[in-house]
Order: sequence, then C-alpha cells, then structure tokens
Amino acid sequence: MILVTGGAGFIGSHIVDALLAGGHAVRVLDTRSAVNADAELVQGDVADRDTVARALRGVDAVCHQAAMVGLGQDMLDIADYARHNDLGTAVLLRELAARRFDGRFVLASSMVVYGEGGYRCRGHGPARPGPRGVEDLARGRFEPRCPRCGSDLEPVAVDESSPLDPRSVYAATKVHQEHLCFCFARETGVPVTALRYHNVYGPRMPRDTPYAGVAAIFASELAAGRAPRVFEDGAQLRDFVHVRDVARANAIALTGDAHGAFNVASGAPRSVAEMAAALANAAGPGAPAPITTGEFRLGDVRHVFASPDRARRVLGFTAQEDFDAGMAEFAAAPAVAAAGG
Repeated sequence: MILVTGGAGFIGSHIVDALLAGGHAVRVLDTRSAVNADAELVQGDVADRDTVARALRGVDAVCHQAAMVGLGQDMLDIADYARHNDLGTAVLLRELAARRFDGRFVLASSMVVYGEGGYRCRGHGPARPGPRGVEDLARGRFEPRCPRCGSDLEPVAVDESSPLDPRSVYAATKVHQEHLCFCFARETGVPVTALRYHNVYGPRMPRDTPYAGVAAIFASELAAGRAPRVFEDGAQLRDFVHVRDVARANAIALTGDAHGAFNVASGAPRSVAEMAAALANAAGPGAPAPITTGEFRLGDVRHVFASPDRARRVLGFTAQEDFDAGMAEFAAAPAVAAAGG
C-alpha cells in the first residue's frame, strides 16, 4: 500500500492515477474528498497525529505531496506555511518513526530551494549573486550582477549540489522539509528521495488563487479574454515540466532504489514570455497577445532552470512530454479554482 498525502491536489492526483495504473494499492490522505474512486481515502489534516496514524496502517511506501504552495501574499501567511509544510511533515515523520517504518519515502520538494539559479561572470567565472536591489529593478535592470565587477551575469543550469538559498517563506519551508526528511533518513535508515520540481503545469492545475503558478495565472487571464501580464522584461528563464512527467518521476522514485535530491525538470529552459506566447497561441487566433509590463516583485528570482543529468543517470527519469502540445492541452483544460497540493 502506498500512501499519497495531498492526493486530491493538482500533482498528487496525477501521482495517484499513475500508481493505480501501475497496479499499486493507493491510499490518499487529504482534507478534500474528490479523489480517484479506485484509491482509499482518509480525509483529514496531515498535521493531526490521530489522522496520520490511521492513514499509515499497513503502508509500505509514502509519497508526501501535501503542502501549502506558492509565494503567498505577504508575511501574514507565514504561520500557515509553517503549520502546513513544516509541522505537517514533522507529524508525519514522527508517526513513521513510532511505527518503525522501513519502506520508501518520497518528498515533494521544489526548485525554490535554490533561490536564484546558477550564474557565471564572463570575467570572474561562477558567481553567486545576492538578492536584486529595488533600485536596479525599478530602472529595468533585471539581470543579477557580478558581486566583484558589477557586470550582468549569465545564467547556467543548477544541479543538485548547488547551495540552498530560499528567497521566500514558502521556499524556506521547503528547505526545512528537506532537512527534516534527511534527518529522519539518517536516524532511521529509511531511504528518502526529495524531488525538486521545477515549474509544473498541466490539467487540474488550480487557477484564480493567490498561490497559482505563473502558467495558471496566464491561462486564467486568457480564458477571461484578457492579455497575460508578463512581469519584468519577460526574459526570465524557467524549466516548465508537465505534471504527467512529475507523476512518473514519483512512481519511479517510489518503486526504485535511488535516494537523495533530484531535479525533476524538462532540461529545456524557456522564457516566461515564451511560455505566455505558447499559451496565447494555444488559446486561438482571437486571444489577446501577452503584454510585457516591466513590473516586478521582490520575492521573485530572475533565472532558475535545472540540470536533469543526475535524475537521468541515478533515478532513471527523463521528461517525455512535448512543451507545445502540453501548453495546448493545459490551455484547453477546464479551470480548477481550488488550490491543489
């Protein structure tokens, strides 16, 4: 039996589908009740010990997807993020330890743990920039600068050995989740795999919430007949990975023998403007073209995209979904209003 926490959410529901299709018995722990009919449901909160204890009976693998996601609105969200993400994970790990669990444990992590992506300076080589300054952003100078010479840096792919540098409350909780889970692995010997999702998109992605991803926000704007508003100059690079690829990566991790942290990414970075244009094209000839606004948010990073090499070599995962076809499918998918895990 595999337990999927957050199995009624966006990514979790696709993982449940993939596991069931592979012949596995699946139990879902979620506050919501809309789950695959072939999965067993335990409805409740992952931060509640009694609920978690009930969900863990007879389980030999755990896929921990339940989390509060997105950058949020402001610091008033901080306690909610800590409760859902950090406390919920701690309660789950405590109950696993109490039961002397010896199966596999997979954690949904995120590319946000890296903060800014990788960079190099033409003159000084690899560089690790600090947060971008308000003055630069207000003047439209969006590229991070070399801390030694002040010139614009060139982005490069991040691998799993890159330093963790969270730049938002959500990112800080994802780092803490990883630390808690790897401490659990060291203390118990349970193999833990942390999958660092990059920008996930696809059917069932929640829209019209403060926590929706940029692809969902753009899709909602287009569905309402409004032009997507692209912040900065639109040249921000991200790795957009389809939710079915993410589900497949989880299935591989749950049934294989690899452990540690892995990027889950397509390996083909795209600009935010390119993604907005793909959605607009998929929406049809009457859809409004994206507008590049020059606006910025201090919590945003400039570039972050992944090296998929370790996931390919060690985990045995390579993304398969086509970007243009995936964006067309996403643009045509029914809107989902409620936030998903």
